[in-house]
Amino acid sequence: MSREHPTRAAEAFFGRRRGKALRPRQAEALETVLPALRLDPDGPQLTDISRAFGDAYASYRLEIGFGGGEHLLFRARENPRTGFIGVEPFVNGLAKCLASLKAEPLANIRLYDDDATRLLDWLPAASLDHVDLLYPDPWPKKRHWKRRFVSNVNLDRIARVLKPGGRFCFASDIDSYVNWTLLHCRRHPAFDWSAGRAVDWQRPFDDWPGTRYEAKALREGRVPAYLTFLRG
Repeated sequence: MSREHPTRAAEAFFGRRRGKALRPRQAEALETVLPALRLDPDGPQLTDISRAFGDAYASYRLEIGFGGGEHLLFRARENPRTGFIGVEPFVNGLAKCLASLKAEPLANIRLYDDDATRLLDWLPAASLDHVDLLYPDPWPKKRHWKRRFVSNVNLDRIARVLKPGGRFCFASDIDSYVNWTLLHCRRHPAFDWSAGRAVDWQRPFDDWPGTRYEAKALREGRVPAYLTFLRG
């Protein structure tokens, strides 16, 4: 894949950008906190991931589509020696996370509020130890499947930025998307599925805090799956 990253249109792996009106403290956090934490993939190509943070961390982790930031914030608090990058184009979720960061700043978090593919193309090769894609939009109608984030080209992107032995973790309660992801990842030469038995993908990830999407799925009787793929 080329290291060039010309300005291009978003690839529409996400749906709407805004919901209901923001609460005042969320709107304030969007204006005052985001500028200090926002990464700029339209700037010069990043060659050293530590420069995105202004400091070096022992490891680096990316979450694509963090919703309101509950999982991202939990992981960042629990792992202060890891640098976390969160991507969320939905303004209401982003603002909720920023309001939390205004109340409790975390130096090891950076954010991006647009198409995650721009960020993946901008990050240095083999710079991440872990990538999370948790409860992504399933695009359940067959005519929309091309908008699912898991695709051959995006797995190429994820493989490029992961270190050898790095992890790509995927969670969903939508059976068709779980099967879709398994098929795509098992066909991809860079990824090995770590599961050895059924319980391995039925059991949540280590130190899993849960998410509001997971809680909704369980309330509605859907069983989540937790897939871990290792970068070869």
